[in-house]
Amino acid sequence: MKRVEGGVTLKRLRQIVTKAVVAKGKKRTEERVTLCPTNKPTSILGCWVINHTCSAKKVGKFVEVTGKFDVNVWYAYSNHSKTAVFSETVHYKDKIKLHFREGEISVGDDVRVRVVQEPNCIEAIISPCGTKFEIVVEREVVVEVVGETTICISVHPLDFEEEWSFNDESSSSSSSSSSSSSSSGGEGRFVLESSSFPDERPR
Repeated sequence: MKRVEGGVTLKRLRQIVTKAVVAKGKKRTEERVTLCPTNKPTSILGCWVINHTCSAKKVGKFVEVTGKFDVNVWYAYSNHSKTAVFSETVHYKDKIKLHFREGEISVGDDVRVRVVQEPNCIEAIISPCGTKFEIVVEREVVVEVVGETTICISVHPLDFEEEWSFNDESSSSSSSSSSSSSSSGGEGRFVLESSSFPDERPR
């Protein structure tokens, strides 16, 4: 009989077609965003990024992640005498290269995107011209492509029976009680008394 590595016979090997992650990609981005507030800013008091959403689609050996987020800048103007919050929605598109475990798969495969780092402001300054904001936003995503792949498993013959340790049960209430008392001293052994099931008592 022909054998393969590990001593498993070929007759016990089966191929199964299933869905699994067949390709992955990861990208970290630092993007500089320029915003134009209504008033000429004197100073920036705070900046935060919220409402991030994104989606992904496979294009050849890449995945395109399209998303958007809102940038909110709290700033002072009119020589620090007034404050306001400026908000703007920023759109982006990232192209992420895929790394395949096997050969390239069809375009119609399922693509999943996981956000490792939500868009976050790491720098906020007033531009040299003095009328705009320059915001640096970092983000990081991981994409996974789920497709059909073939796996090989080892199977047991039909007459195979898994080993189980059973405790013999008696139909007599007195025998069951004695078995319970005798086994109570052993660790990890449990015997179910017939009195636990009123409908099953001998008549």
